[in-house]
Amino acid sequence: MVMRQYLLTYSGVVFALYLHHVIRAIEVPLDPNIQSELSQPPTITEQSVKDYIVDPRDNIFIECEAKGNPVPTFSWTRNGKFFNVAKDPKVSMQRRSGTLVIDFRGGGRPEDYEGEYQCSARNEYGTALSSKILLQVSRSPLWPKEHLDLVEIDEGSPLTLKCNPPPGLPPPVIFWMSSSMEPIHQDKRVSQGQNGDLYFSNVMLQDAQTDYSCNARFHFTHTIQQKNPYTLKVQTKNPHNETSFRNHTDMYSARGVMETTPSFMYPYGTSSNQIVLRGVDLLLECIASGVPAPDIMWYKKGGELPTDKTKLENFNKALRITNVSEEDSGEYFCLASNKMGSIRHTISVRVKAAPYWLDEPQNLILAPGEDGRLVCRANGNPKPTIQWLVNGEPIESAPPNPSREVAGDTIVFRDTQIGSSAVYQCNASNEHGYLLANAFVSVLDVPPRILAPRNQLIKVIQYNRTLLDCPFFGSPIPTLRWFKNGQGSALDGENYQRHENGSLEINMARKEDQGIYTCVATNILGKAENQVRLEIKDPTRIVRGPEDLIVKRGSMVRLDCRIKHDSTLKLTVAWLKDDTPLYIGNRMKKEDDGLIIYGVAEKDQGDYTCVASTELDKDSAKAFLTVLERPERPRDLELTDLAERSVRLTWIPGDDNNSPITDYVVQFEEDKFQPGSWYNHSRYPGSVNSAVLRLSPYVNYQFRVIAVNEVGSSLPSLPSERYHTIGASPEINPTGVRGAGTQKNNMEITWTPLNATQAYGPNLRYIVNWRQRDTRESWSNETVRTTRHVVWNTPIYVPYEIKVQAENDFGRAPEPDVIIGYSGEDYPKAAPTDIRLKVLNSTAVSLQWSRVYPDTIQGQLKEYRAYFWRESSLLKNLWVSKKRQSVGFVGDRPRGIVSRLFPYSNYKLEMVVVNGRGDGPRSEIKEFTTPEGVPSAPRYIRIRQPNLETITLEWDHPEHPNGILTGYNLRYQAFNGSKTGRTLVETFSPNQTRFTLKRTDPISRYRFFLRARTQVGDGESIVEESPAPLNEAYTKNQVDIATQGWFIGLMCAIALLVLILLIVCFIKRSRGGKYPVREKVEVLDHEDHKVDDPSFDYSDEDNKEPPGSHTSLDGTIKQESDDSLVDYGEGGEGQFNEDGSFIGQYTVKKDKEETEGNESSEATSPVNAIYSLA
Repeated sequence: MVMRQYLLTYSGVVFALYLHHVIRAIEVPLDPNIQSELSQPPTITEQSVKDYIVDPRDNIFIECEAKGNPVPTFSWTRNGKFFNVAKDPKVSMQRRSGTLVIDFRGGGRPEDYEGEYQCSARNEYGTALSSKILLQVSRSPLWPKEHLDLVEIDEGSPLTLKCNPPPGLPPPVIFWMSSSMEPIHQDKRVSQGQNGDLYFSNVMLQDAQTDYSCNARFHFTHTIQQKNPYTLKVQTKNPHNETSFRNHTDMYSARGVMETTPSFMYPYGTSSNQIVLRGVDLLLECIASGVPAPDIMWYKKGGELPTDKTKLENFNKALRITNVSEEDSGEYFCLASNKMGSIRHTISVRVKAAPYWLDEPQNLILAPGEDGRLVCRANGNPKPTIQWLVNGEPIESAPPNPSREVAGDTIVFRDTQIGSSAVYQCNASNEHGYLLANAFVSVLDVPPRILAPRNQLIKVIQYNRTLLDCPFFGSPIPTLRWFKNGQGSALDGENYQRHENGSLEINMARKEDQGIYTCVATNILGKAENQVRLEIKDPTRIVRGPEDLIVKRGSMVRLDCRIKHDSTLKLTVAWLKDDTPLYIGNRMKKEDDGLIIYGVAEKDQGDYTCVASTELDKDSAKAFLTVLERPERPRDLELTDLAERSVRLTWIPGDDNNSPITDYVVQFEEDKFQPGSWYNHSRYPGSVNSAVLRLSPYVNYQFRVIAVNEVGSSLPSLPSERYHTIGASPEINPTGVRGAGTQKNNMEITWTPLNATQAYGPNLRYIVNWRQRDTRESWSNETVRTTRHVVWNTPIYVPYEIKVQAENDFGRAPEPDVIIGYSGEDYPKAAPTDIRLKVLNSTAVSLQWSRVYPDTIQGQLKEYRAYFWRESSLLKNLWVSKKRQSVGFVGDRPRGIVSRLFPYSNYKLEMVVVNGRGDGPRSEIKEFTTPEGVPSAPRYIRIRQPNLETITLEWDHPEHPNGILTGYNLRYQAFNGSKTGRTLVETFSPNQTRFTLKRTDPISRYRFFLRARTQVGDGESIVEESPAPLNEAYTKNQVDIATQGWFIGLMCAIALLVLILLIVCFIKRSRGGKYPVREKVEVLDHEDHKVDDPSFDYSDEDNKEPPGSHTSLDGTIKQESDDSLVDYGEGGEGQFNEDGSFIGQYTVKKDKEETEGNESSEATSPVNAIYSLA
């Protein structure tokens, strides 16, 4: 792309070169190699302004810069005469420049160098002239000292305070202030004119309160000069108090000032003339006097004011028209009016014009024998005269040139030849100014040259317009043609368009347009060519862009940006937020096809733009993300319509943060009972912002409002002002009144107190009344301020009538309802008698008893309670827990059932009566025995598959036999996926705990159901499945380490070493050698360490299997099944849960112990020993 930009730079040069026959010539291309080879007459490039005002405190620089080949030399004239720079030590020219430098560091007066300067730049091909530069030194003369008399004037009269500033260069800026440096207030009555004078349309008494001083600020010196101040003395007919005048409807009549019609203070008379030059600003001014101060309006006769460049200034007293042109000529009038009348002033405006260019002459480059022209056309008012000069001299006095013909504002060249180069000046002037332009004529013969780099590569997106640039130079101007892939005729027409500057435009680039293009430039002196390779690329497109989303604050959002692009171009994806680059922070994740924002915050709301770009093109897609946030808090709470029991609360809603407000919650706080605690008062729809609140008496309310939307609740508003309602007697009594004894001789009366909005007045208290029910005794009472009262010395458990009434300083609440309470209870005095038991089954018995007399209960009967415990099991040597258990029979009832007993056990039972105080005395103990029951499930079942032909099952006895075991039943069936085989049944003796199954095929799995049985029947079953084939493969690969050759060899080597050590020790002892005890201990410790090391003793308890697996007896590892088998603890007894399923973990040591010996594992079980004896 950089290469393309370079070529485009030259394309403009070549395009202009082509046009020199028709309109104008061009400069020599900027290529340094070409410029160093081609001759060029001088051209002025920089010069100072025509009216050049300088600061006398600085050195003076008069600028003059020029270019040409050869490099031009410079000279100056001053006031029309040659200025010898070398003679004046203060004057020098900068190196390789014509800029004059006048240095005053050694002294000198800048005024001595004022004058008209002109610079000449010349080489062997001509001379160029600068404009005439009028050098002037800035001046800021002092204000002449003068004494100003007191200005006496009648109130209401007009007044002009003259400024007459000293003439400065440039003119100073004028402003008015008091002698204390306070600005003078200006309005339509008092204002400053453009000439600097201060005008009073009418003088008022307050104008005498200050003095008036004119100030002039000079530009270059940045100094301010102040004129002596004017002092006013205003004569008034009614010198009354100022305040009374301000309050009067007609200030002038109150002061006795006569109202007058307007008259013009500037300009004078009814008409005036004004001349303005084209291109500058026209300023028209009308200042009028009158009482009251008149208003000014502006009009143009026969038309409207040009609104696009018209501006009213100085309180409509001045009309400014910027950049005046001839159509702004005409008659303007200002209209001054007040309520007494109006007056008009007409200003005739004529627009003159200093010369301005219509066609400025341009440099002309020609080939030998070619024709050309220089045109110098200017306009102005009056019409400017045109004067031609050549190399700084009038063309009339220049040497004759047969190829040149002057025709007024045009010079025509025919059949130019080498050596005709020169610089021509055109001077257009009238009485208002002049224009000076330089244009050189250079005659060159140059063979064609291609200015672009060679073999450039252009890449373009398919179906786009493209330009293949081939900038060239030559004299005569070469002819340029284009070819594709080195074949065929020149390209032009259809999809191709050839431009005069050499560029070839392809209107719509297609894949078939890809290839190598050659441009050939030809003139009579030769030809040059260059190649451009064009590659067509696929466009970059966003196939799925982000979509507008509405999300809640704190959520996660994804913005899609899926892109399709040319794979040979590097793709860059950037995200913008609100049209500025998006900073990807730690809450954002930029992916290849989108942007993820985690924990969306309020600041994330805005426009998101995905920009996919390559070096050739880009595509973008935009979406707006709306973040729903909790609403802003309501504000500006106001209480109105204050009443005894109500108030109107009004608030201003806060911003809903893109989620409409659905509700407003009004909360209140009071400062008497629970200050600082806020409570919900009422709830209102989100469409309202005012509500009438119902209030309670004697509450010092303060309110706040919470706004609610879909996202959540706002922060509470700032609290409102407080509102204290007047008091009243309570309207309700306490609730939750109850009486109950805490001891056997008291009754505690409690209640729920009134809250702050129910008290209704100060000094809230409670009148507590009580008496025994069904007696004629009078009411006892007590007034308290707490929420409880205790009555002492009461009979045991008798009913009382209770009343609690609220009271405050304004009165009592209505008569309360009577509540029945009871005094304290004592322990029951009697136990149930005549207890009879009947065994229902192996786990339950029924009870019957005789109820106690009511007067022995001494309280409220809660229940009859049976305590029972397991004394022993009918199975010998079986330990049982004798923990006491209980079951309650609520109410006054004579029978019940005790369940959840253990079968085949001896139990004891006793009963008590229970009231609110506790248990009564215990009954006599009854004994009973539960019959035999069905056993619980076996503790565990373990499945091993030593090979693909057999499956070995091992299990343990039930935790709770619940009788004498008579054997085991095993049901099993093969299954493969959803297909199942027939169910097979095996029966085993009570001592058998192992079974080997021959598999019918190596693929199917097996499901096993194992139950223990007694004489009563089968117990609960335990279910297990054999491992899946994948687990079988894993199990098969986990070879028993004890059967590995390397392990056996290692064990043999260790045994051999131990044997050698023992032999050595034996030899030493037999020889009677000394054997230190310490050494012996070390050797023995070393041996013990080897023996105890888990890496050597495979059966060590610490050599535990990995979690989630079980080690079988042959050392293989079986993956844990999905059934109830879980990890098993340290050797010893296993554990069972309530349904009898095994929850222990076997160790390798346990496995090994079980497999040692010919007898099965049940031989060592104390339970099985009992079975054997039974």
